[in-house]
Amino acid sequence: MIVSKTNLHELLFCTLSFVLCTLVGCIKLPQEQHTSYDTIQLTRQTVTAPLTWSAAIRGTGDVSIVSRCTGTLKEIKVKDGQSVKKGDILFLIDSRSAENALAHARADLQTAIANRDNAQLEADSNKELADQGIISDYLLRMSLNMLQSAEAQVSQAEAAVRDAELRLDYCTIKSPVDGLVGNIIPHVGDVIAEADMLTRIAGVKEMEASFSLTESQIHALVSEFGNLDKVIKIAPALTLRFKEGTEYTEKGHITSFSGLIDQRTGSITCYVTFPNPKGELFSGMQGTVVMPIEWENVILVPLTSIVRIQDKALVYKVGADSLATSAIVEIEDLGDGERAVILSGAEVGETIVAKGAANVHEKDKVIY
Repeated sequence: MIVSKTNLHELLFCTLSFVLCTLVGCIKLPQEQHTSYDTIQLTRQTVTAPLTWSAAIRGTGDVSIVSRCTGTLKEIKVKDGQSVKKGDILFLIDSRSAENALAHARADLQTAIANRDNAQLEADSNKELADQGIISDYLLRMSLNMLQSAEAQVSQAEAAVRDAELRLDYCTIKSPVDGLVGNIIPHVGDVIAEADMLTRIAGVKEMEASFSLTESQIHALVSEFGNLDKVIKIAPALTLRFKEGTEYTEKGHITSFSGLIDQRTGSITCYVTFPNPKGELFSGMQGTVVMPIEWENVILVPLTSIVRIQDKALVYKVGADSLATSAIVEIEDLGDGERAVILSGAEVGETIVAKGAANVHEKDKVIY
């Protein structure tokens, strides 16, 4: 069979067309992504929800017990964790040196008193002689000056006795408050120097929970009550929740704020006092402080609409073209595991993805 040049060209064209059609049929062109999500339109509403903070607990009467003198630790009268009353003896330091110092001080006082009495006799005698014109005024003034000096020496000796008595008293270390004894640091026989730490006494009648308030929480409290002074006066009672989830039976009240915002964290410290009649609270415990508060006219969203990336929070807004666009927002978690308040970054009337926001990609086509 003889194939002409024209027929050959037609055959090649047909073959090439067939190959191209086959390839085009195998290639899948990109398609627009259409994903179905629940959405909500943002509105303002009023909701009552608790504010919660992680708190550290300590006794309001916690004190450090330090040595006020130098000496050998003679006796330890308490044990770690023991309950003590104000005035109970905790430690005894060898007092022999202090007793000797006190004896010397008292002897010096007696000498000073005797010298003053002699000076008094001299001054009285010279006054009579001067009145009779037997001695000059110069000698009288000298005797009066000697009396004044002797009286000053008595005052100094009396102060030395009081100081020696105080030093002796320092050898007996007593508890300044009711509470529980912490870890006892020294041992019997140790040489204790002045200002050495011996232990801590944790006051237990009242316990103080301290926690940090963020700027947004401060704003919420001030908006609710007017100012921080009014927060202290009229804020509702607070609840303490233990780590295992149970609640402490006694209610607490805000007693003070640190007053200055920490520039590093943007927060201030709040202090809440809880009564502790049964001794259930101990210094060093951790818990959660809960305050019920009414949020008025706020944008409330489910936590499922929030995507957290490091320290940022964002939502996906859905525009009129149904495309999802991310937006960074400032939120306040209401602590119930379900809801949050948007403080900034989104406006009333906008639509956002309400559920499954973590699965949304930028510019996804959202069907709702």
